[in-house]
Amino acid sequence: MEPWMWICIAAATLILGLVIGSLVQKRTIEARIGRAEESANRILEDAKSRAEVLSKERISEAKEEVHRLRSDCEADCRERRAEVTKMEKRVLQREEQMDKKMASLEAKEERFVKREKELDESLAAAEELNKRRIEALEKVAGLSSEEAKQALIESIENEARHDAALKVRDIEAQAKSESDKIARNIITMAIQRCAADHVAETTVSVVALPNDEMKGRIIGREGRNIKAIETATGVELIIDDTPEAVILSSFDPVRRDIARIALERLIVDGRIHPTRIEDMVEKARKEVEQQIKEAGEATVFDAGIHNIHPELVKILGRLKYRTSYGQNVLKHSLEVSYIAGLLAGEIGADITLAKRAGLLHDIGKAVDHEIEGTHIQIGVDLAKKYRENAEVIHCIAAHHNDIEPQTVEAVLVQAADAISGARPGARRETLEAYIKRLEQLEEIANSFNGVEKSFAVQAGREIRIIVKPEVVSEEATVLMAKDIAKRIETDMVYPGQIKVNVVRETRKVEYAK
Repeated sequence: MEPWMWICIAAATLILGLVIGSLVQKRTIEARIGRAEESANRILEDAKSRAEVLSKERISEAKEEVHRLRSDCEADCRERRAEVTKMEKRVLQREEQMDKKMASLEAKEERFVKREKELDESLAAAEELNKRRIEALEKVAGLSSEEAKQALIESIENEARHDAALKVRDIEAQAKSESDKIARNIITMAIQRCAADHVAETTVSVVALPNDEMKGRIIGREGRNIKAIETATGVELIIDDTPEAVILSSFDPVRRDIARIALERLIVDGRIHPTRIEDMVEKARKEVEQQIKEAGEATVFDAGIHNIHPELVKILGRLKYRTSYGQNVLKHSLEVSYIAGLLAGEIGADITLAKRAGLLHDIGKAVDHEIEGTHIQIGVDLAKKYRENAEVIHCIAAHHNDIEPQTVEAVLVQAADAISGARPGARRETLEAYIKRLEQLEEIANSFNGVEKSFAVQAGREIRIIVKPEVVSEEATVLMAKDIAKRIETDMVYPGQIKVNVVRETRKVEYAK
């Protein structure tokens, strides 16, 4: 056979095998599908039967739950009905009680209305009776009701003034007997514990010379040396017949001290001529500035005060060369600091604050010749500038009563300032100012009605006033003393305090014949 025939036979055989295989596979698949459908039908029937069983069970359980809920609801409703019934009974009872109370109140109201009418009638009768009585009294007294009322008011007012004066006198006597003793003990203890010097400053300094020939060298040829010294220092040199001494005169203690140091060094050096004088004066000025700084630091250290601004310490040192009524202001400030601290310790106030305020209270006097304003305002501005405590600033502002003191420490600084300035030997005034103050004291006292005569005694620290007994009563002396004291505080300027002593004396004279 030909090869192509073999190929055709093989292809036909292969195709026949594939057809037979596909038929066999198709029958196998159909058999499997049949079995799967039967299995699915069985599963579906089982599920339906189970679902029917579960549905019946759930329906039964639901019915039972509904029955149980219905029973609970019925029981709850029965309880609510019972409670509502009880509440209705209570409301009914309350309504009955309210009806009874309303009836009782209506009865009381009727009685009150009746009583009110009776009272109105009685009041009208009383007013009519009072009116008739007043008319009868006016006829008898010859005064109207307004006149009688005014007379009664004046009488009561006079009695009240009399009683008030007696009460004021008794209270003042009792207060003085107790407070004066306590205050005297506190102040005495503070003064005793404060051991400050009381040396009055002068406006001249004396420079000792080794011999009288030195005077001629100080004057120089045609007075050129003395002119150079006076020009460089601003101090007047007085060379007179005083043996071995030259007097330096100036109102400014700083200039006077610079001139004294420079002149003493020139005398020791022996070379006295204008150029040398200028050099010595410049060195003396630097030395005095250093002394001012050291004086401020030493004062702050002695007072036990810390954390003061360095510039404020330097300004404080300048008080070494300032005086008030001849009293050195730096020593006065240190003494006020001591006394204020001691007083604060005695009464339980702030010791540190009192000492700090006492030390800085006159700080304005260090530059009051350079800046316009009072030393109080200047001191307040300086303290604010260098961030001092507000309470310290208040003490500075109030220490001369420019403002009312609001703290205990401010009052203590006032008292310490007065003690320091009023102590014997601490200050001095000119004779003219002293006499003028005494005359002004007596003029103020004599200006009051009923004053017979007055005397300023105790160096102007007390004014004794003799009053006319027929014009001024015993009680009125209390008010007069207060009025005179207020007038003195308003019209005068004085250190310390002034005692006002009003004396009322009655004398009876008879002659035996």
